[in-house]
Amino acid sequence: MKRTLLLTSLLGLVTLLLAACGGGTQQWKTTNITGVMPDLKFTLTDENGKTVHADAWRGKVKLMYFGYAHCPDICPLTLATVGRAISQLGDQSDAVRVLFVSVDPKRDPPPVLKEYTQAFGPEFVGLTGTQDQLKALSKRYRVSYSYGEPDANGEYAVNHSSAVFVFDKNGDVRLLMNREDGADAMAHDLRQLVNAS
Repeated sequence: MKRTLLLTSLLGLVTLLLAACGGGTQQWKTTNITGVMPDLKFTLTDENGKTVHADAWRGKVKLMYFGYAHCPDICPLTLATVGRAISQLGDQSDAVRVLFVSVDPKRDPPPVLKEYTQAFGPEFVGLTGTQDQLKALSKRYRVSYSYGEPDANGEYAVNHSSAVFVFDKNGDVRLLMNREDGADAMAHDLRQLVNAS
């Protein structure tokens, strides 16, 4: 009888401990890359022409996307999807910043970036830098980009990654999102990061 009571008590304790461990587990709908990539770190120029560092947005959940303002399709579609996800956060949307890093500094000076990012919402910030800064940042996150041949008018396409890197409030990498994930899945995961202590 005592042995049965002891086993029952131990089983109950183990069940409680397992529930406590699993209770705070986050369930992601996008790709979890925690610990796979380095934390957020850079020195770039913002859309107001000022030098900024990654820690300028410490305390906010940060999404970083590499693209360019003259992009005809992938960039605006991806950023619009991210914008729809952020709008689902309601009052919590101010806890998120989208860092749009232009890899086309020649055509995307700060005023162009500012006009471009404002079209998606107040949570979007345009960034760019020198080629050395951009190459260092793209290498850090294993992102590639390249320029096509200019046409008769000097216009050219830029091939670039379409992934969105997501960092928590401390700047640690957490998630990788794609437009195909959809706004609902993005919003679900962003809400968890915003609510995390």
